[in-house]
Amino acid sequence: MFQNTKNIKPFEKKVWLSSPTMHGDEQKWVNDAFVKNWITTAGENINEVEKIVAERIGVKYAVALSCGTAALHLATKLAGEKLYGQTTPNGGTLQGHKVFCSDMTFDATINPVAYEDGEAVFIDTDPDTWNMCPKALEKAFEIYPEVKLVVVAHLYGIPGKIDEIRAICNRHGALIVEDAAESFGATYKGKETGGFGDFGAISFNGNKIITGSSGGMFLTNSKEDADKVRKWSTQSREAAPWYQHEEIGYNYRMSNIIAGIVRGQMNYLDEHIAQKRAIYERYKKGLEGLPVTMNPFDSANSVPNYWLSCMLINKEAMCRQVRSENEPMYISEKGKTCPTEILESLAKYNAEGRPIWKPMHMQPIYRMNPFVTANGNGRGQSNAYIDCGAAKDVGADIFARGLCLPSDNKMTPEQQDVIIEIVKRCFE
Repeated sequence: MFQNTKNIKPFEKKVWLSSPTMHGDEQKWVNDAFVKNWITTAGENINEVEKIVAERIGVKYAVALSCGTAALHLATKLAGEKLYGQTTPNGGTLQGHKVFCSDMTFDATINPVAYEDGEAVFIDTDPDTWNMCPKALEKAFEIYPEVKLVVVAHLYGIPGKIDEIRAICNRHGALIVEDAAESFGATYKGKETGGFGDFGAISFNGNKIITGSSGGMFLTNSKEDADKVRKWSTQSREAAPWYQHEEIGYNYRMSNIIAGIVRGQMNYLDEHIAQKRAIYERYKKGLEGLPVTMNPFDSANSVPNYWLSCMLINKEAMCRQVRSENEPMYISEKGKTCPTEILESLAKYNAEGRPIWKPMHMQPIYRMNPFVTANGNGRGQSNAYIDCGAAKDVGADIFARGLCLPSDNKMTPEQQDVIIEIVKRCFE
């Protein structure tokens, strides 16, 4: 770790990666639920939040659920049922079927495929957006033409190349589950993420740009699909005077208390995006001259929500770094650094950063799943990486050289200046 600590003191209060930002309106609607005694998974807050979110994203229906993972699970289950028929005895709808999935994402994007007994095939990352690579997706369809479902995530609030991905899926008759958990409020060609897929999902987790402490939303333009997900989320209770159940259900409905927090947050989404954008732009300007780049996006077509500001260290500026399953190690080198050194340095001064999401094909639980790069099958049929030139395992390279910087919208410019200085000194 760098030793030049002159004039830098640890922050008295921790500078977080991304923490909840409350405004007071949240308490109003939580209190409203108490006054009206709607302390359950029904009530005015839920109804209003569903309406507000659907209108904001531009879809006809939104179903409020307990978390973004629940939304992704029921979206995946619904897609499997539409494609392959009714559930198997243990509840899965994808048994025996492969699903193309974003590789660089949180595992909540992928786990629902396993919940439904499917097999995830990981699609390598596009260096232009850090999202699913359309070229790798096209190659995957050449290798596995029978696949009919694609799960796409928008990483760190930056939209992927959704038009290209949609065109490829249309040619192959595939449905899309769109994971917009991190990208609520981001737009692609003027349209908000979450509304591009056949089914969409967003998250209100504690660190998201709009939070309820938890919670999520299933998005669709089909009333039939919305009603199906709403039924599943309330234990699949049938319309009978007693508790009757004819299919597997889940306790996934959002609480009216959580919905009250989200309802109070919604008026501040654009404000939060503007604050996050200012943070991204201050980093971009403050880090000029260093051998680094910020997480990229397609400025001609997309407007991110800038949820997390990330940086990628140039290859020639990387010191030696290795990672085991649980621990990193590095060797300091003059003029060079690595994500581990920077993150340790930030922690020393009471600031929170984070490694880039570890690609799913590198995770122990999914290490034997197929992985496809832009020029071939990275793993699975041959159980070895095919040389894809510059396109070979883009996600693993970004994971090795990238990190998420403190991006809390309550961070002051002065605090951010200190963080930028800490990063600079790591290169000395």
